[in-house]
Amino acid sequence: MAAGIELRDLAPGDAGWVISRHGALYAAEAGFDSSFEALVAEIVADFLRNRDPARERGWIAWSGGQRVGCIFCVRLSDEVAKLRLFLLEPEMRGRGLGRLLLTSCREFARAKGYRRLTLWTHESHRAACALYAASGFTLIGAKPVHNYGQELVEQEWQIEL
Repeated sequence: MAAGIELRDLAPGDAGWVISRHGALYAAEAGFDSSFEALVAEIVADFLRNRDPARERGWIAWSGGQRVGCIFCVRLSDEVAKLRLFLLEPEMRGRGLGRLLLTSCREFARAKGYRRLTLWTHESHRAACALYAASGFTLIGAKPVHNYGQELVEQEWQIEL
């Protein structure tokens, strides 16, 4: 485990942090507009309303009494799960936390009987894409889009479990 990190299940109060930090970090680092924060809010609200605790989970990473990262595993079908809302606070990058969160999500999906884990990201998130590739994910699609006030290349990745 990354030194000094505790992974906890999503708890009351965490959802607002997930939405706020995604909005603020993506605005600062990628120039995303508020439509991205709205998307994150919709994803989180859907998770809170419809989550199947037996097959879906959200993790919040804590260090020094502060939230420092998150990742979610959500059901797409009986055989396919989707990794969502993967975020690390900038000061926590390069310390093994991303690998810990990614591994926790992948192992959970495997243990719950999913056969494949997918994710959606943008080409500009180079460090995350390198981590996905190093962890065995395969890039299965990419397309240019205009989203969140930016010209982007959306990517879809997957790994067989």
